[in-house]
Amino acid sequence: MAGLWIGLVAGVMGGLVGVGGGVIMIPLMTEILQFRQQEAHGTSLVAVVFTAVAGSFIYYLQGSADISASALLAAMALCTVRYGTKCCCFLPEWKLKRYFGCFLLFISLLLVLKPFLPQVVDAASPLWIRWSVLIVLGVLTGFISGMMGVGGGIFMVPMMVLFAGISQHTAQGVSLLAMIPASTVGAWTHWKAGNTRTTLLPGLIVGVLAGVYAGGSTAHLMPETGLRLVFIALLLYTATRYLRTKPKPDEVCMIKNGRE
Repeated sequence: MAGLWIGLVAGVMGGLVGVGGGVIMIPLMTEILQFRQQEAHGTSLVAVVFTAVAGSFIYYLQGSADISASALLAAMALCTVRYGTKCCCFLPEWKLKRYFGCFLLFISLLLVLKPFLPQVVDAASPLWIRWSVLIVLGVLTGFISGMMGVGGGIFMVPMMVLFAGISQHTAQGVSLLAMIPASTVGAWTHWKAGNTRTTLLPGLIVGVLAGVYAGGSTAHLMPETGLRLVFIALLLYTATRYLRTKPKPDEVCMIKNGRE
């Protein structure tokens, strides 16, 4: 039952703002279900695959998808997702959480300042410039997806809006479609490393599929500015939770011994 509710909440938010839902699932798994951080990442990525498939289909039907941009992002992400997954397995949990929190805070700040930032790339920019931005974005997304246990939409969407001149709705559709291959590879790698709680998956997947339909359908009824504000609120909420993470007692001892 816990998996069903976690999946439902994550699916709604994932469909609404174009992310895989990992930023919702991971904190709930670690704090409510007491999963290890690596287990939460691995289990989350399996559900993210289903969120991305269902969500991208809904956005495609609504005309908010760019197949070529999604394919480019996905191809680049596949090159780096395994490296991110390996880093996740070796970094201490508290460092992993704090890095993630700082990263989300930075993205939130950029989105808040977007009206005051110069538009470097827009729809009128040469195609090669826009595709160069997407290539760099895809490489970074793959690494972040594997390391953080998320689909990468939390990173892709604001970066496409800020630096690739793509509208919020289309960026969310592109993000969901592009995260499918990298999330699948990341989930499989975590599975082989023993970081997946299979008992939670049935309820989690059912909840995710139901939630993403509701969230994806609602997203197209909201204006772009309102959708961006919801996205910023999600980022800030997640960032503050992760930034408050402290080392566990045994990790504190290791840090002190390392200094000595």
